[in-house]
Amino acid sequence: MENPALRAEFVKLIAQDQALIHKVCSMYCRDPEERKDLFQDIVLQLWRSYPTFKHESKVSTWMYRVALNTAVSSFRKDIRRPHYGSLSDMDLQIPSAPDTSAEYELKIKYLYAAIDQLSQVEKAIVMLYLEDRSYDEMAEIIGITKSNVGVKLNRIKAKLEKLLTPVYDEIR
Repeated sequence: MENPALRAEFVKLIAQDQALIHKVCSMYCRDPEERKDLFQDIVLQLWRSYPTFKHESKVSTWMYRVALNTAVSSFRKDIRRPHYGSLSDMDLQIPSAPDTSAEYELKIKYLYAAIDQLSQVEKAIVMLYLEDRSYDEMAEIIGITKSNVGVKLNRIKAKLEKLLTPVYDEIR
C-alpha cells in the first residue's frame, strides 16, 4: 500500500476501531503474548485486504469478518495452544460491573470459562451477541444465514446453561 492517503486512512480506521480487534483477540487468546501476536496478524490481514474493501458493508462488519477469520485460522494452525486453561490461569478481560459482589465476579469467571469451551464459530456468535449485534449483522460477519444465527444462538444458550447450571447452583 504505497498510497500515503490510503495508508493514513487505514491507520485512522485501526486507531478508531482497535477495541473491536482487542475483543476478538481476548476471546481467542488467554496469553498476553498470544493476544499481541494475534492483534498483529489481524492488522496485517486488514492491511492486505483494505485496498479491495468496497464499502458495501459497514467497516465494523468487514473488520469483524477479517478479525474472526484470522483468529480462527490462527487457532487452527497453532496446535501448541491449549484448548482450555484452568480457571486460575485465565486472564479474563472483564469490565467492571455495577454489581461487584464476590458471587457476581465468580459467576462471570465461570461464564467465560464456559464460553472458552465453545467452538470457534460459537465463540464468535457469543461475542457478537454480547456486542448487541443484530442477527443480520451476525449473519453477514460469520457468513451464515440469519435463521442459522438464531438456531445456533439458541443451541449455544442451551449449551452454556447446561455447563453453568451445576456451577451456579453450587455458588448459591
